[in-house]
Amino acid sequence: MSDTYISESVFYIGASDMTLDLFESQYPVPNGVTYNSYLILDEKNAVLDTVDVRGSEQWFANLDQSLAGKPADYLVISHMEPDHAANIEQFVRIHPEAKLVGNAKTFGMIRQFFDLDLEGRTVEVKEGDTLSLGTHILQFFMAPMVHWPEVMVTYEQTEKILFSADGFGRFGTMDSAEEWSEEAARYYLNIVGKYGAQVQTLLKKAAGLDIRMICPLHGPVLRENLEYYLEKYQLWSTYQPEKHGVLVACASIHGNTAKAAKHLAEILREQGEESVEVLDLSRTDISVAVRKAFYYDRMVVAAATYDGGVFPCMEEFLLHIRSKNYQKRTVGILENGSWAPMAGKVMRGLLESMKNVEILEPVVTVKSAVKDADLAAMKELAKKLAEA
Repeated sequence: MSDTYISESVFYIGASDMTLDLFESQYPVPNGVTYNSYLILDEKNAVLDTVDVRGSEQWFANLDQSLAGKPADYLVISHMEPDHAANIEQFVRIHPEAKLVGNAKTFGMIRQFFDLDLEGRTVEVKEGDTLSLGTHILQFFMAPMVHWPEVMVTYEQTEKILFSADGFGRFGTMDSAEEWSEEAARYYLNIVGKYGAQVQTLLKKAAGLDIRMICPLHGPVLRENLEYYLEKYQLWSTYQPEKHGVLVACASIHGNTAKAAKHLAEILREQGEESVEVLDLSRTDISVAVRKAFYYDRMVVAAATYDGGVFPCMEEFLLHIRSKNYQKRTVGILENGSWAPMAGKVMRGLLESMKNVEILEPVVTVKSAVKDADLAAMKELAKKLAEA
C-alpha cells in the first residue's frame, strides 16, 4: 500500500521537500521532510491544512487533481506555523466559497500572518465540537502548546482517523529508509519536548478514541501497531529514559578533555556498564545531542574551561536540554583547566537549574591532561554512576 494512499475518500495531497537543509532554520534534515495535507471528499469536501511555501506549487496541483472540479467547502486549520499554513491566503483567493475552520486562537493568528477579510468566512470550533461532511464527521480537540497555543487535532469518526497536527511527526520524506523512532524522537524532543505536560493531556484525550490510523503533518501515515507509537509518546512526554546506560558528552579544545572522557568511559565499561556512548559536542549536531541526552538514564558532562567559563558547545548543549525540560536523570561532572578550572562550576550551575536532576560527587578535576593521580576520583565517579 502506498504511503500516500489513505482511503477511497480520504486523499493525501501533501508535498515532499528534499531541498531543505535546516528545518526551522536549525535542525538538519538530510533525508528531507514532508509537509502533509489531506482532502476528504463527501457531500461537503474538506481540506486539512496547507503546506510550506516551498511546496505550494505541488500542493495546489495535488489539490486540483484530487478535487477534480468539485468545490472545496472547508479548510481545516490545525496549526498556524508557516510550514503548514503558508498557503491559506492563496487558497482563499482560489476557493472563495470555502469556509475556514479553526478555533478562536487560530483566527487571531491568521490576522497576524495575512491581510484577510474573514467576515462570514469562518467556522469557529471549540473542544469536542463536530462538523458533518455527510458520511464523514469531524470532531475537534484542542491541543494548546503542542507546540503552539492554537493547535488542535481532528478526529474523523467514520473512518476513525486522527489528524494529529505536529504530533507523531518525523523528519524524512515518506520513502526515506530510516527507522521511525530515531527521527521521530529527534523531531519530538527538539520541537515538542518542552511541552510534556500538554502532550500528556492530549494523549489522555486520544485514549478515549477508537483510532485506526494517524495522519500527522510531517512524516509517514501510521496505520499498524499504533500502540507502539502511542507508547513512545507516553515515554517521551513523561521524560522517562529509554536506555539504562551512560552518555559521556564531551567538549574538548585540544583533545585532552576528550581523552579524559574516553578514559572515564573505559572505566565505566570495566566496572560492568554495558551501554556507554561518548559524544563529541563540537562535532555533533545539537539536535542529535539533545536526543542522546534524553535516551540514557545517566550522563557525564566533560568540558574544558574557556574564557573563565565553560567551552561554548557544552554551554549550548546544557542550555538546549534545559529548554527541553531535561529531568529525571543522574549526572556526573568532569572538568579540565590548566590554571583556573571553572567549567565544573558553570556546568553545575546549569544542571542545578534543571528539575529532578541528581548531580553526583565527586566532581572530577583534570589539570591539562589525565594523570594517574586523577584515576581514583574517576573510578569513584564511575562507581557512583553504576550505583545510580
